[in-house]
Amino acid sequence: MESQLDWHQAKALLEWQIELGATEAILDAPVNRFELTDKAPAREPEKAKKQTPAPRDEEVDPVAVAEIAAAEAQDLVGLKQAMAQFEHCQLKRGARQLVFADGNPDAKIMIVGEGPGRDEDMEGRPFVGRAGQLLDRMFAAIGLSRTADDADTGIYITNVVPWRPPQNRDPSPIEIDMMLPFLRRHIALAKPEIIVAMGNISCQALLGKRGVTKLRGQWASGSGVDVMPMLHPAYLLRNPLAKREAWQDLQAVQKRIR
Repeated sequence: MESQLDWHQAKALLEWQIELGATEAILDAPVNRFELTDKAPAREPEKAKKQTPAPRDEEVDPVAVAEIAAAEAQDLVGLKQAMAQFEHCQLKRGARQLVFADGNPDAKIMIVGEGPGRDEDMEGRPFVGRAGQLLDRMFAAIGLSRTADDADTGIYITNVVPWRPPQNRDPSPIEIDMMLPFLRRHIALAKPEIIVAMGNISCQALLGKRGVTKLRGQWASGSGVDVMPMLHPAYLLRNPLAKREAWQDLQAVQKRIR
């Protein structure tokens, strides 16, 4: 019986064969490499080689899907459900939950923010962090509150996008466009007399313009409602001197509602 070679011995023998000039391994059966085949393998036609690409599914237009879903909502409960079932916005995949609205839906004033932050994402209500606390104090100064049952003294709060953007970045134009049908339907169902657009993203969604520092304090029209652009409370926290301008805008809202 032949002894079994371990890998060290086999490696040494192979290296010795290479040093002797061996360049090919010898097979168990002989191979005549000079023998020609009778026929060369037929070539496939060039056209046959090219594979016809599989038909692609028609791309879905998320804005069109949102418009249909929003139009079918007959009340705020149905609208919230439609937004929760909307699967085309990537923000939904990174957020904890949908942030729909807060306050009195019968209020004459509707506040539209930009998007939820960390605190809002955790609690499921808009404007509950430091910026939200400042917002409550601002409107309390003119006798309005999100907890008021009376439509004359209440406020209703929502955002352009209902899911928190990663790292609190601004929503992209695509994200704004696909959520805009829901916002417009939200306004149509709530029927506010005045909308306060808080920040650049809200002005872009409602008025098609950015530059809130120039737009603020000037009445405009969006979705068939009077719109007052205002500086976002988060901006006021970073720039306390701008609170004077925000107070002027609040007084303009108070005067208009009365």
